[in-house]
Amino acid sequence: MSGSGKSTTGRAIASRLGLPYFELDSLFHGPNWTEPPPEEFKRRVLAVIDDLDGWVVDGNYHSRLDELVLERADTFVWLDLPLRVALRRIWRRTWGRILRREELWAGNRERIWTAFLMRGSLVHWAVKSHFRHRFEFPDLLERHPHLEVVRLRSPREVERWLGSL
Repeated sequence: MSGSGKSTTGRAIASRLGLPYFELDSLFHGPNWTEPPPEEFKRRVLAVIDDLDGWVVDGNYHSRLDELVLERADTFVWLDLPLRVALRRIWRRTWGRILRREELWAGNRERIWTAFLMRGSLVHWAVKSHFRHRFEFPDLLERHPHLEVVRLRSPREVERWLGSL
C-alpha cells in the first residue's frame, strides 16, 4: 500500500542482506505515467530477477504480474500498518515531492490534482488498496506455502524486525 514504507523497508532489507533492490514502480511507469502492456511489464521484471540468487522487490502489482514474483520469492514482507500512518506519510512525502518538483520515474512528477483530489488519486488508491490487501493477501499467501510470511503491523515492528536481520 502506498505510504506503508515499502521502498524504505525494501532498501533497508537489501542493504542489510547484501542483495540487489528493485522498485516495481520504476519498471512500470513510463513517460507521462504510461503503463506497459502486461507482457512487457512481466518481461521487464523477469529481466532483473530471473538470473539472480537473491533479490528484494517492492510493489503491489499482483494484478499485473499474476504470481510471477511470488513464485520466485522465498519471503513475503507484508507491511500492514494502520491506514492513518500510511495517509500521514503520503501527505508529508507527496507535498515534499510537489514542492521540490521531484522527478519520480521516467520524468514523471506528482501533482496536487492526481495525488489528492481526483477519483483514483494516490490517497483514494491508498485507502482502497489498504482494505483490499487485508482481504486478498491471506488467500494469495495461502497459495504459496513455500513463502515465509512476515506481517508487520506498526512502524515499531518494522524497525524491530529490520534490526533482527
